[in-house]
Formats: sequence, C-alpha cells, structure tokens
Amino acid sequence: MSFVPMDFDPFTSFGPEVAGRYDDAPRGDEEVAVARLATLAGEGPVLEFAIGTGRLALPLAARGLRVDGIEQSQAMVDRLRAKPGGAEPEVVRGDMSTVVLERRYPLVFIAFNSLMNLTTQDDQVRCVANAARHLTRGGVFVVENVVPDPMYRLERRAGVDQYVQVGGVSATGVHLDVGRYDRVTQRVDKSHIRISGGGITTNALALRYVWPSELDLMARLAGLELRERHGGWCGEPFTAGSGMHVSEYGRPVTVR
Repeated sequence: MSFVPMDFDPFTSFGPEVAGRYDDAPRGDEEVAVARLATLAGEGPVLEFAIGTGRLALPLAARGLRVDGIEQSQAMVDRLRAKPGGAEPEVVRGDMSTVVLERRYPLVFIAFNSLMNLTTQDDQVRCVANAARHLTRGGVFVVENVVPDPMYRLERRAGVDQYVQVGGVSATGVHLDVGRYDRVTQRVDKSHIRISGGGITTNALALRYVWPSELDLMARLAGLELRERHGGWCGEPFTAGSGMHVSEYGRPVTVR
C-alpha cells in the first residue's frame, strides 16, 4: 500500500467554518511576535503573506505601521474586516507564491507554519522568491515555522506512515488530529476531527513540511541569505531541541 494524496483544494480549505473559529484559541505569542516584527519593520510598510484574520497584522497596524497582505481565503479576509481596525490593511486575495504588488517593503513575513500550506516544493520555492521580489534593498523576510519532527508520532502500517493524536479531551467532546505522511514528498494529509454531543465535524488539510536547511536553500535561490535564526519570537537560541524557528533572511551584504 502506498501513499495516495487526498483530493484537496487549498483554496477552499479555510472556509467560513474554519475562519469563524480560527481566533478561538490564541497562540499566546502575539505580543512578543508583534514587538519583534515592529522592530524589524522600522517605519514600514509591512507585507504579510497569508494575513488570515489579522492576528498579527492588526496589532502591527495599531502601532502606526501600514500593513498590506495577501490571502487566498475570502472567509478569512471577511473575519479580518469584521474586527476593529480591520478595514485598514490593503489585502489582495490570491496565491502568495504568485501575486505581485507594486509596493516594496522593508519587512515581508509569513507566520505560524503558513508556508506549509503550499503543498509542493516548487510552490514553496516560488513563494520565497516572491517574498524576495517584494523586499526593499535592505529588507528582511521572516518565516515562523515548525521544525519538522513528525516521525516521533508515526506508526507505519502497510507501508504508510500515519498517526492519531489527541488534541483535547473534555466533558463535552474530543478533538483528534489524524494524518498520513509521505516521506518522499514531505506531504501530510490530515483531518481535525471534533466529536461532541452535537455530532462529528471534520476539517481536512494538506501540508508540506519544510526543513530549516531546505528553507535556507530556497532563500539562497531567491538571492537571500540567513541572517538570524531563533527558537521563538523572544530570541531564544535555536538548538537541536527547538520545536519551531523564527528565521530572518536578507540580501547578502557586499563587503568592499
């Protein structure tokens, strides 16, 4: 038995139901993330790929920065627009790997694993190149992403790596994360399953894991180099035990 990708359209995966509950559980790192991004942005403007519901963009705008965004989901944009200050960001709906804006930015960023929503290496390479295209001469591209370590929770059955992870258990329901992983393409097909007295809901999602070293090569192809890498938004050291990374890329500095 081999890995067979599910029929999945990333442009319809973040619909009204997902957007409606997207902000129900804050990540908890918003304050420090916004502080770090604001420092890198200087006077702005700022461009966020996969701006979503404005979790980071709106606090940045509240600091007086102009924030633009690219987002594929109209439902997520509608959620952003409904928030205080949500009318301010200029958001273009489309694929963050191909949409090109006229303005150039000292800061372009993509947060919370959103790079992995592009499910092929080619698309991820194009996305990094597109970010570089939007940078000013001294601009910075920031990526927040998980460090792929899926193997610890996988169980190989009939030649396929798969897992079931308990996301939460309460008196009113259970949240499960079920997925299959392909080592060749680094793709994960997964579903968030919620079981409660009101019934069963599923939310399918496909991702492609990207390793930090692989991301560095993508950046080099785009004419960028790694400037700093931390284990979180607070500037923690990046170590072998880090579960995530915040990486900052810029154009090479010419030494004369």
